[in-house]
Amino acid sequence: MNTPRHRSALLAVAGTALVLSLTACQSDGDTASPAAPEATVVATAVSAQPAGDKGTGTSGPAGSAGSAHSTGSKDSAGSTGSSGSSGSAGTTGSTGERASASAPLCTAGDVTVSAATQDGPPYTHIVLTAKNTSHHTCRLTGFPHIQFLESHKQDVPAVAKSKPATPVVLTAGAPAYALVKLSDGGMDEDVEPVSAFSVTLENDPTVISVTAPGSEGIAVDPAKALTGYWTPELRNGADDF
Repeated sequence: MNTPRHRSALLAVAGTALVLSLTACQSDGDTASPAAPEATVVATAVSAQPAGDKGTGTSGPAGSAGSAHSTGSKDSAGSTGSSGSSGSAGTTGSTGERASASAPLCTAGDVTVSAATQDGPPYTHIVLTAKNTSHHTCRLTGFPHIQFLESHKQDVPAVAKSKPATPVVLTAGAPAYALVKLSDGGMDEDVEPVSAFSVTLENDPTVISVTAPGSEGIAVDPAKALTGYWTPELRNGADDF
């Protein structure tokens, strides 16, 4: 009887041990299975935490990086290149005009004055040409002060309508012209022969001697003689007077 009881006891003990071992294994399996969800929660929390950190602390660099792209709008500062339009100051052709207007007055030493007849006989008009023979630009102002005869010391009157609208500026080698009336060309005029006459420029009293055109000179009626202003072009009779 003792032997079966002993076996029963051993079986009971063995069964208990088996149950305990199974329980232990089951408890290990139970603790292991929640570990995976717990690890997932932690990972999610970790991933959420950087996301939160990125939204706060790291937003400075990240945001500034984004704003750095906006600083690309500094390229608009390149629009200051439009200041290159100040090159329009270079549209400054007017400065050239001012420079020409500030050129010194022509003197007798700067020009050579010659005379030629205009139209056919009777020769009632001549054209004076003043050519700049200097090596610099000068301004020729007013009209030629002409005295044809020793007996008439007054200057030949000037015709106001022939005055040019702008100053006459002569570069080196450039000419200017003045139309001069000698007479009306009538048979009953009191004319006198002139082989040479004197011309002076405004602001320069130096006398320039001019040879009259033609082999026999010119016939001048001192009472009818007139002169035009210096002009930069020969007007082809537009200033006839």
